[in-house]
Amino acid sequence: MMKFFGGKKEVPAKVLGNPVAAPVSNPDEGPKTGIFSRMKQAVSRTRETLSAKIETIVALTRTVDESTLEDLESALLTSDLGVQTTTAVIASLRDRARRQAIESGDELRGLLKAQLRAILEASIASRVPLAIPEDSPRVTFLVGVNGTGKTTSAGKLAAWYRTQGNSVLLCAADTFRAAAIEQLEVWATRSGVEMIKTRQGGDPAAVLYDAASAAKARKINELIVDTAGRLHTKSGLMDELEKMRRTVAKLIPGAPHEVLLVMDATTGQNGLNQARQFTQAAGVTGIVLTKLDGTAKGGIAVAIAQELNLPVLFVGVGEQMSDLLEFSPDAFVDSLLG
Repeated sequence: MMKFFGGKKEVPAKVLGNPVAAPVSNPDEGPKTGIFSRMKQAVSRTRETLSAKIETIVALTRTVDESTLEDLESALLTSDLGVQTTTAVIASLRDRARRQAIESGDELRGLLKAQLRAILEASIASRVPLAIPEDSPRVTFLVGVNGTGKTTSAGKLAAWYRTQGNSVLLCAADTFRAAAIEQLEVWATRSGVEMIKTRQGGDPAAVLYDAASAAKARKINELIVDTAGRLHTKSGLMDELEKMRRTVAKLIPGAPHEVLLVMDATTGQNGLNQARQFTQAAGVTGIVLTKLDGTAKGGIAVAIAQELNLPVLFVGVGEQMSDLLEFSPDAFVDSLLG
């Protein structure tokens, strides 16, 4: 039995799953295709909406003028790039048109792709390299509100790290939501990783302390912590998250090293507002954008990078264990605009 951190006695944490750290390929889920084709399929609804409008603009354009840029602005807003991001993109294209004529719709498309790619790449380039001692695991908190796919993303992320040859430990620190622990347990079993849990209603900081101790003792590479769904306005839950941060930092220097906000792409600008508040309250370092395959608002990925300077690191594109893709600006932009 491991010792818990905290004032009151808790039910001992349980260790579940398979500790084997060899890469997994998930052969039961069918052959994998390249990231470009999978991304193209994921953003198909956004591409259908955006490309149809851009094709019309391109077909009618010989030399880009103010009317063309206004039509493009409307198309970008429809795909949920947001007012701030769209304004910045159009301003840059307008400046280019004044300095050097944009001669065709195809040239306009190429310049637009370069603009979007630059925004996404800048957010990734701004990330500070993690300094993690060799004998310590990297600790990743997954945060967000209920319903965004946070627990599912924790399981998929564990599987993704396994495919990279890393050992993984899952920590079921969402002790508030009914069935959250059981749901994560299913994902731990599917992805072949260990999981540490306590009873529903238990102290999240206590089970995290146990998980961090276990991860250090077993020389685990990645400790993924599923936290309770919360709003930035719920001070009690935010205080609990801060307690968890203090707890894990006592055992593992610099932890948590990543705080990934899980966002539902279908919420569009509402999700962006939510992300803005979480960034201030929880120290978010990156985004996991779920349900990208179910929305025509895929432009939100660019808005996140532009307005919050936060990189989208992973995107969810389906329900299977392998349906979490590492985000690629090139694949995303090429899939979106062709």
